[in-house]
Amino acid sequence: MTDHARAERRALADLLDALGPDAPTLCADWSTSDLAAHLVIRESDPLGAAGILLPPLAGKTKERMAGLVGRLGYTGLVDRFRQGPPSWSPARLPVVDRAANTVEFFVHHEDVRRAQPEWTPRELPGDFEDLLWRRVGSAGRMLFRRSAAGVLVARPDGATARVRNGEPTAVLSGLPSEITLYMFGRRGASRAEVGGPPAAVQALAHAPLGV
Repeated sequence: MTDHARAERRALADLLDALGPDAPTLCADWSTSDLAAHLVIRESDPLGAAGILLPPLAGKTKERMAGLVGRLGYTGLVDRFRQGPPSWSPARLPVVDRAANTVEFFVHHEDVRRAQPEWTPRELPGDFEDLLWRRVGSAGRMLFRRSAAGVLVARPDGATARVRNGEPTAVLSGLPSEITLYMFGRRGASRAEVGGPPAAVQALAHAPLGV
């Protein structure tokens, strides 16, 4: 059975190495250097990582990211990320790593891939799509919570899951990987399609998504 968290970490590190520090990403105005610093801070600096979820501390996170870039340089940052979390981190345990990092690394891998001009979709293994589908069902209620419309997600094999109650209901259709990107706020890069009553489609199109 493939450990997709580890596989995505390796693939993302390889891509960061190949593109260098100044390539664009889908993360607002972040370059690949900024993203590499974020990835390292997130799993090795609890104080610095607090600003990822707590806006009042975002300035401190930005400072610590800049400090990491200055100390390690881009190559050092990517190497640190490739090596995995520090020895004291619970994410050293495979079960924790898979729970905390599989979706995170998939989304950020696509943040880099899809920001490049010649990107093409990956065909993910079926078990990876199934894993992402389970995460859509479990995380979707939180990530779609600010939608003014109900939201039903649907994959190509006909399986559906309601992730937001309410009427009218928008139907978000596509591969689980594409739905995952959409619900984490990568609307413009996702190939998921939105259908349903026009009012619901508009409500979902303008809903703040993500954490």
